[in-house]
Amino acid sequence: MKPNEVLQDIQAKINEMLKNSPAKDVERNVKAMLAQGFNKFDLVTREEFDTQAQVLIRTRLRLEELERRVVELEARLKTTAAQ
Repeated sequence: MKPNEVLQDIQAKINEMLKNSPAKDVERNVKAMLAQGFNKFDLVTREEFDTQAQVLIRTRLRLEELERRVVELEARLKTTAAQ
């Protein structure tokens, strides 16, 4: 047997022993409690976060463009009013 196969065999035997042990029940309970706790935090996925970040960037660029246009229009208005 190769060393990798020996390690895999040992891991498989340990996993088999743990399936029927109280440790597996504890693991399941801890995972369930963590999942429930994370749900209360109202977290978003990375994909949702990245999408909203892109929307924010586009919105910021649009706002900057509109601010420049307002300044330009105000300048024109002052020039027109001064004549």
